[in-house]
This record gives sequence, structure tokens and C-alpha cells, in this order.
Amino acid sequence: MTRNGSKEEQILYLLNGLGNKISPKFERCTGISSSRLEILHELCQVEEINQSTLQKRIDIDSAAITRHLKQLEESGMVTRRRNPEDQRVTFVRLTDEGRQRIGAYQIEKEHFIRQILDGFSEEEVRLLADMLERMQSNI
Repeated sequence: MTRNGSKEEQILYLLNGLGNKISPKFERCTGISSSRLEILHELCQVEEINQSTLQKRIDIDSAAITRHLKQLEESGMVTRRRNPEDQRVTFVRLTDEGRQRIGAYQIEKEHFIRQILDGFSEEEVRLLADMLERMQSNI
């Protein structure tokens, strides 16, 4: 797709480009993927959670949640355990190390957000958020 199309095509092109650039830059700046940070944030809200419930809250597929949790477990940030009454069910919890590290990730996330919204007024940020929410709803 070229940039010479209609304004609507240009918006789609720019949104697609932003989507492709944000994830890797976010991870380089914060040291963690946005999906893993969202998982950690959800785990901060609970003592322990069923992996299936966590997957639904994050809205990612079961293979992705398993992959993310495995990597978070290997880095010492979460623990997983099987339900002794039903081995098909896995419970997940944040470790003490995970709780400590999430604060630093949160600070880096806020820095990243400030960087990408640099030069935007509060009103522009509010309008942009409203428009993107409407677009998401339309999709």
C-alpha cells in the first residue's frame, strides 16, 4: 500500500506501521513485552489465578499464554502449579521477585508513553484515545 491513496487509506497505513513499530520499541525500552507486562499487571491484582481465567482476561490464545508464562517462570517472576484435584487446571501466581520487578517495568512503560505522546496536549491525547476506542469498537 502506498501513501498516495485516500486519507482513509493513509490512516490504515499509518496505524499498521505504528502497530509494527510499537511492540519491538516498547520491549527495547522497558525490557519486557507489552503482553508479559499485562500478564504481570493482572497477577498483581490477585493472590493466585487459574491460567485459563488469566488467558481470557488478557485476551490471547492458550498457546501464547502458556509460552509467556513459561518464560516468566524461567525468569523467576511467576510460579505455576497444577490443581491437585484436577491436573488439567494450572494456577499462576506472582513471585516476590516478580512483584519487585513490575514496579521498574511500570516506570519504563510510563517513560515510553510520555515519549510517544511528546508534544501532544491533554485534549489531543483524550481525542486520540476516544477515536482509537471507536475504531476498535468498529472492528
